[in-house]
Amino acid sequence: MSAKPTPETPSNTTAKHHLLLLVPVVLFQLLVNQAVAIAVDTLPVEPSADTIVALPLVDTVIAPAPTADYQFRAKRLILPAALITVGAIGVKNDWVCDVKLNVRDGLDDWLGSERKLRIDDQVQYLPAAAFIGLDYLGVKAKHPLRERIAVVVTSYAAMGTMVRGVKWVINEERPDSRKKNSFPSGHTATSFTGAELIRIEYGPAAGGCAYAVAAGIAFMRLYNDRHWLNDVVGGAGFGILSARVGYWLLPIERRLFKWDKSSATTAVVPVFNPADNSFGMAMTVVF
Repeated sequence: MSAKPTPETPSNTTAKHHLLLLVPVVLFQLLVNQAVAIAVDTLPVEPSADTIVALPLVDTVIAPAPTADYQFRAKRLILPAALITVGAIGVKNDWVCDVKLNVRDGLDDWLGSERKLRIDDQVQYLPAAAFIGLDYLGVKAKHPLRERIAVVVTSYAAMGTMVRGVKWVINEERPDSRKKNSFPSGHTATSFTGAELIRIEYGPAAGGCAYAVAAGIAFMRLYNDRHWLNDVVGGAGFGILSARVGYWLLPIERRLFKWDKSSATTAVVPVFNPADNSFGMAMTVVF
């Protein structure tokens, strides 16, 4: 005679929720620790007493020569195309649908059906912010500020266009509502775009930390019951592809703004709008 499983008490469920709260915090701390570690390695071995370390917002450089990051190669489509394909198949394929239903049911059994932790709405932008700002924490970037801004704007424009277009075409119903805009996950695409940008710009160490943050955000979309498993897989693919598109188009933007022919000074100033308590940035480029 088999024993009946002991039902979980509210205290056990609360403890699991508290553990999950630590996941994005730990991932963010890993990214910051990596940035600080790399920054320390770049400091002078014997700084003088009069040395002042500053974080400039003015960027004056000669545009660097093109590198392999800008060259379109078909093999660089393999990973994002595979993720997008698997995600799209999961919309209608019976076997994949069974898998995503089992994942959702497993989370319900483990954590309960009433669970909400919406920090992913804000943390999704962390990799993009780190892509712009890590250079000012001492982590050496491959490109000047103006080019990083051009890449991030192009990447997110491509990502937004693709994700919104596919949502409209696929018309998959969300797991928590009747809205039919589930595939692909926009939050996941946003975070993976930033993670791939960091990997290309700052190297595999910082990129690995950024990908850990992006994976945490993808999990949070499942945790909050906002997306199916195939949605976050497809979103990751669109994010990686969008970041690579941003770098592939950078040589065209260099020629358009004549960055490859002369030096330029770029200044970025934070802006606050008291009317709606919003923040932004203003950029000036002097050729």
